[in-house]
Amino acid sequence: MQDHVTTHQAQEDSRNEDILIYLNGRIVPKAQAVVSVYDSGFMLGDGIWEGLRLYDGTWAFLSDHFDRLFEAAKAIDLDIGMTREALISGLLETQKANGMTTDAHARLMITRGPKTRPFQHPSLSQSGPTIAIIMEHSRPNMPRPIRLATVPHLRGLPMTQDPKLNSHSKLNCILACIAAEKAGADEGLMLDINGFVNTTNACNFFIVRKGEVWTSTGDYCMNGITRQKVIDLCHTNDIPCFERNYSLVDTYGADEAFLTGTFGAQTPVATIDGRQIGTGEMGPVTEKLRGLYKDLIAKECA
Repeated sequence: MQDHVTTHQAQEDSRNEDILIYLNGRIVPKAQAVVSVYDSGFMLGDGIWEGLRLYDGTWAFLSDHFDRLFEAAKAIDLDIGMTREALISGLLETQKANGMTTDAHARLMITRGPKTRPFQHPSLSQSGPTIAIIMEHSRPNMPRPIRLATVPHLRGLPMTQDPKLNSHSKLNCILACIAAEKAGADEGLMLDINGFVNTTNACNFFIVRKGEVWTSTGDYCMNGITRQKVIDLCHTNDIPCFERNYSLVDTYGADEAFLTGTFGAQTPVATIDGRQIGTGEMGPVTEKLRGLYKDLIAKECA
């Protein structure tokens, strides 16, 4: 079997040993970037996060990412305690402190903060949120298209844990990833509650059939920013694109399949449940969309 790869696989970069990390208003060495065992994020997964990529000095789609972050904070009733402008300043200060200009990835994390006692109730978080920004030199390194395996874990209903939330509580997705690895794949393909193809454990999912791009309805998946950019690019470049319910039968018969995410942009899929998709390599529609997305990034970061 080929070596395992992930959709977040990056080239090794020794500079990441000496990165500086933003933690609660201070920028500190990696070894000093620690939080309490009483932190609600550590204890309960009570928090939200965003991942951003730096291209040529600009954080791509910054406004979209911060819109999503503040909407998520409101949804879980978490007071960030900083204005949008102050939080963006923290991101830029961390970038400057690390001397990063391009090919960097930031993970911005906000939890409800340390608890006074090790129990669930949010009122026990009384000292304000924990805010951290991990910023790494990061260039994607995908040696081959990835393999998917359908897993039994579902992306659930909004009243259980809304899959649109970028929350710290990722155990469902981690178990899906483990199941896929046990099946000899790289990532898990997750269905929705009705059995329709939905998303993977870490990325949004698309197929191409007879020149048409299909993705899920969006009801049960992360409201991915790269996902939406791809949908928009299809509409503005006369590529038929549909957000719809479709099955594994539709998926196995697809000409192409690819994933979208902030880190990997568009990642081609070789096989699903042992079935080769198309040629098993990046298809022409995926390649076209990758080029259009690259142009969009260049325009965004000009």
